[in-house]
Amino acid sequence: MADSLHLQAAYTAPDASRTFTHDVPIDSSQSPLATKQSHLKALQSLVPKLQEEINVYLTERMEEDKKAQGALSEKEAQEEANYGEEVVEDDA
Repeated sequence: MADSLHLQAAYTAPDASRTFTHDVPIDSSQSPLATKQSHLKALQSLVPKLQEEINVYLTERMEEDKKAQGALSEKEAQEEANYGEEVVEDDA
């Protein structure tokens, strides 16, 4: 029998993926009822930690997306401002 169980969540997107994992310890010397109660207690403390990790990761991804979108928006605004005009770039 394994030394631990795993609480796991996976995030998958077209450009990124990440797996979040926490170990849930097993004490095989306990009775089945005590083992079940121990697992439930561990899950009650680990699930909020897992949620927090996922929230932090997704917030970071959102910020990166906003920055990338902002850069695209600035470029699009510049192109819109120069629409129909020849733009000469300095090679200096």
